[in-house]
Amino acid sequence: MRQDFFTALRRIWLGAGLILLAWPALGDSPSHAIAMYGKPALPPDFVSLPYANPDAPKGGRIVFGEGGGFDSLNPFIVKGNAPIHVTTYTVETLLGRSLDEPFSLYGLLAESVQTDAARSYVEYTLRPEARFSDGSAVTPEDVIWSFETLGTQGQPRYAGAWTKIARAEITGPQTVRFTFNTPDRELPLILGLRPILKKAQWQGRDFTASTLEAPIGSGPYAVAAFEPGRFISFRKRADWWGKDLPFYRGQHNLDEIRIDYFGTDTSLFEAFKAGSISSYRETNPAKWISNFTFPAVASGAVIKAEIPHGRPSGIEGFAFNTRKPLFADWRVREALIHAFNFELVNQTLNGGVQPRITSYFSNSDLGMGIGQAPTGRVRALLEPFAADLLPGALEGYSLPVSNGSEANRAGIRTASRLLAEAGWTVQDGRLQNAAGQPFAFEILLTQGQDEMISAATIYIEALKRLGITARITTVDNAQYKERTNAYNFDMTHFIRSLSLSPGNEQVLYWGARGVTEPGTRNWPGIASPAVEAMISRILTTEDPAEYAAATQALDVVLTTGRYVIPLWYSKVSRLAYRKEFQYPDRLPLYGDWPGFQPEVWWVKN
Repeated sequence: MRQDFFTALRRIWLGAGLILLAWPALGDSPSHAIAMYGKPALPPDFVSLPYANPDAPKGGRIVFGEGGGFDSLNPFIVKGNAPIHVTTYTVETLLGRSLDEPFSLYGLLAESVQTDAARSYVEYTLRPEARFSDGSAVTPEDVIWSFETLGTQGQPRYAGAWTKIARAEITGPQTVRFTFNTPDRELPLILGLRPILKKAQWQGRDFTASTLEAPIGSGPYAVAAFEPGRFISFRKRADWWGKDLPFYRGQHNLDEIRIDYFGTDTSLFEAFKAGSISSYRETNPAKWISNFTFPAVASGAVIKAEIPHGRPSGIEGFAFNTRKPLFADWRVREALIHAFNFELVNQTLNGGVQPRITSYFSNSDLGMGIGQAPTGRVRALLEPFAADLLPGALEGYSLPVSNGSEANRAGIRTASRLLAEAGWTVQDGRLQNAAGQPFAFEILLTQGQDEMISAATIYIEALKRLGITARITTVDNAQYKERTNAYNFDMTHFIRSLSLSPGNEQVLYWGARGVTEPGTRNWPGIASPAVEAMISRILTTEDPAEYAAATQALDVVLTTGRYVIPLWYSKVSRLAYRKEFQYPDRLPLYGDWPGFQPEVWWVKN
């Protein structure tokens, strides 16, 4: 029944989406909500989000398990390793995202949002009742201070939006306005999702220093207890100001959310089997079949659910660090993609059932045509960069497919040819360049990444046939963050989730500034004029068709750039959970995305 409903919903969105996008943009007057294109789906007097149960009972607790640990409670800075849950559960934003629309935001701390047709500014009016957890009011001063501090001292992902603000001003007792210096239609939404912190908490203190003092937030939960490396617990605030907002009806139903940390995936799963963990997300379909036969599943004490979604595949795989001379040549990267025997790895680890990621926006209408030369507006956007584009961008490109045998002879032959063209030849069983330097590199992974370690191990054996020496190095989460922030790796596991409404995050993911600026999400070191141009087009166009074409063109450039060896994705989320938990029958467009579990879940009475 859930699958049938979701299929119908997705058809409605795909069919009606262009109509919605064609509606006029938000006008120069206050509104309860804002959409990237067109109008938000819900009217000002909406009762609750369509995928939330406004009558859900309150109370109970849920316990999640995660690998790794933490040594800080400030998730907004580069230093330290902080739980992202601090942001999710304790800190509020001006606007909140509906998971049932491509990109629409509704008022939270802000009761209204106002902008003009060109989106040259945005003005937010705060709710008078909005309060921090210490009882103090959320003020326009807090908003401006938060934006400036995050933009100048916080993680790099906050910096881009701040540089586009020409003027920040308080225009009324509850109103704050930001005027922009750069065309960017997404900015009113991006700023609406910025965390709002309490200015007074940080006066006279170094915001960039790692700390185990939790931020004073205005969200539904507060940090109740924690032990670095072991657990963190969040308790529902009895005095939470936002509990009666329509946006939050049926959300945040649980009294306590706890996260326990484990050194390995195996120990985490054993804790779930033993009943210490409430819910477990299984990413491996083979394990979903074979490992969930323990007594609690058989008795019905544990329920298995597959939650479908309509979001793009995103990209997951082994990323090349193209800052390294070893991977600067696209022919080398293409060779190593051919040497990666996806069909064998997928069969070994997933029983062969997971579909491969074919492009960054695959599984959506925003994805490029696989093996097809781009046409129409997509081609027109790409052609000015023809001299810089790699083979396949204008001719059509698809990933190699092996016959699944361990030898992968066709893939190895192609890889050998490409490596020879790039100046690498085998001497005495070892691949080396003209200077006699061996082809050797490190694959950086985190401890407990059993599946990725297995995939990398199979890959290393295949590379030996080419005379390449690769080794796996595993580090703890803190070391991994430090090394990836500094781009101190050759190859590493790489995940970037993508939505149906790409925007400013694309700058952080693929922007050329990330080649040298530490701490961005551009781990592969992508520096492409075509990428920059497509992102700019995405951010500035007012035409939905142009927006889609620019995204498809971006997908072409990223995919044919050979920056990542793509792995697999899933069209469903596989969740196992204790039978006392329940979630609504009505599933959101984005499925099991942040904002679904545990936000709209509850404990049965």
